[in-house]
Amino acid sequence: MPKKTQEKRKPWVKNLYSNREYPDNYTDASFLKDLRTNLHVRIYTYSEATAGITVLNNQISCIAGFLILYQMMLSDSVSPTTILLPSCGITGLGYLCYRGRKLSMPLLGEDSKTLVTVVLFGYLFSPMLHTLTQAISTDTIYTTTFFVLLANLMFTNYGLDVAVVSKAISLNAAIFGAICLASRLSTSYHAFVLLVEAAIFFVLYPIITESNWHALFMIPIFAVCCAALYWISRPVLCLYACTTLFINFVCPFIFVRQQKYKFNIHGPWDEAIVEENTDENLDENL
Repeated sequence: MPKKTQEKRKPWVKNLYSNREYPDNYTDASFLKDLRTNLHVRIYTYSEATAGITVLNNQISCIAGFLILYQMMLSDSVSPTTILLPSCGITGLGYLCYRGRKLSMPLLGEDSKTLVTVVLFGYLFSPMLHTLTQAISTDTIYTTTFFVLLANLMFTNYGLDVAVVSKAISLNAAIFGAICLASRLSTSYHAFVLLVEAAIFFVLYPIITESNWHALFMIPIFAVCCAALYWISRPVLCLYACTTLFINFVCPFIFVRQQKYKFNIHGPWDEAIVEENTDENLDENL
């Protein structure tokens, strides 16, 4: 009786053209040996999440503070000069704290030139900006302002390196909203003060807080906004307070509870990441 000979199949490899002896739907036990799960995943605590989300509430309070000043000038409860002078004083103190020991006379001179140029051109063009959108209905102005300030909130840099962050879109949206609101005020001087406040709230203030922000700073900011809204509108106060507290305490709680469901897989199928050569890693890559 002839002896049957059975050739042993070649070992399965991760090569499409080297596995002709195996069926198309065959999965070898070694296929997932390089599988890794949840690489580089950081688990945040509730205190870290609560402190981190204050940057979002800070931006919400920044928009709320700007709208509070607008409402105060719109109702003529406070004169524009009463708003402008304290704002300039606080901005000056913030500038000194921001520059710190790096402050020098040449640097102060350059910053003063920029400040004078911006203020001068803003004052000269304020009559034109005051009447730029005056023909548009108030409902349309307020609706447009709502959406552009929402865009400012969405595209602001919160310290995350993601594609949606755009300082240009965020700043332009806020300035456009200020120009829209300026047309509802009574005089061009009111419009000039509102544009100055927009520059302080959406240009200078983020620069200072970006490098010196602390979670405890949110307490006085929240208290000031609540105190101002108490005299303007109680329903808006409730909306602002509930939204801020929900974002700052409930959302981090949900985030921390959901972290256990993170499941990221990594393996040979991942896209290759090309690392750019810099002065720090050039020697290592060579």
